[in-house]
Amino acid sequence: MDTENTSAPSRAQSAPADNPTRTHRHGGGITHDNTRHTTRFVVIGNHLVQHKELSLLAIGLSCHLQSLPTGAGADIKSLAARFPEGPTRIAAALRELEAHGYLRRERHRTQTGRIVTRTVSCNQPHASRREPADTGCPPAKRTPPPQRRTVQKALPAVPQPSSTAPALLQTAIDLLATLRRHDPRLLLSATDTAHLVPGAAAWLERGVTPSAVRHALTTGLPDEPLRRPAALLAHRLTDRLPPPPPFRTPPAAVPPPRHPLRNCEGCDRGFRAPETEPHCRDCRTTTDGAPPGTPPGHVPSHTR
Repeated sequence: MDTENTSAPSRAQSAPADNPTRTHRHGGGITHDNTRHTTRFVVIGNHLVQHKELSLLAIGLSCHLQSLPTGAGADIKSLAARFPEGPTRIAAALRELEAHGYLRRERHRTQTGRIVTRTVSCNQPHASRREPADTGCPPAKRTPPPQRRTVQKALPAVPQPSSTAPALLQTAIDLLATLRRHDPRLLLSATDTAHLVPGAAAWLERGVTPSAVRHALTTGLPDEPLRRPAALLAHRLTDRLPPPPPFRTPPAAVPPPRHPLRNCEGCDRGFRAPETEPHCRDCRTTTDGAPPGTPPGHVPSHTR
């Protein structure tokens, strides 16, 4: 004896009047010849495949994205190479899915500092996003996602200078404070500035001018919004740190000139002095060449 299917509607029931996919014609409409899948299948909700506001291209594209393995290419270029619709129509379909909560595009920074876009396909739109349109089918039971506590990662370490001279650190502070004049996205908080100051000082003590440091930090920034500019600056201060200047031996002190030995014209004492000086140091204080305190006309005993 056949088992009665209690979940199937009776023949006397009519199709809902607000569902245009059901026909009122007797014996018309679609029938299904289904075989149960046991491998290589994906579960798709009716809230997606019967969505009243999404285009057929967006619905089909979402089904394709949900069937892809993690890490598969899901950007516009990869999808346009896979399907004949072209990048313009595919981009429009992706925007539809994003507007209805079936797709998220998140930007992430790699270990090398490069900004990449990650596509997240959602088989059930988040409860805080727009609710899917009524398709005439029983709504799927929603499980609220767990609340995640956002913990901000610590900034990357920066080089440390060998000197902590106040003038050097103040120059580094002034340099970091003026970065926002070159790019408004580089507006730093006091905490972020204090973390980056040693890194900037390490550049300055290696003989790099403030303008050269500023150029290294502000040139070639990505076009995307900077979620955490201090992290990008810390990476550049470390990754692009120039080597120390070459060691140079300080020049030796020039010895004083050694004058020839000559006799004083006043006391005949031997002394060293330029040829323009005829008297020794003691005789220079008198007008007649006699030692200090000697009466005029006195002849020293060692010259008699």
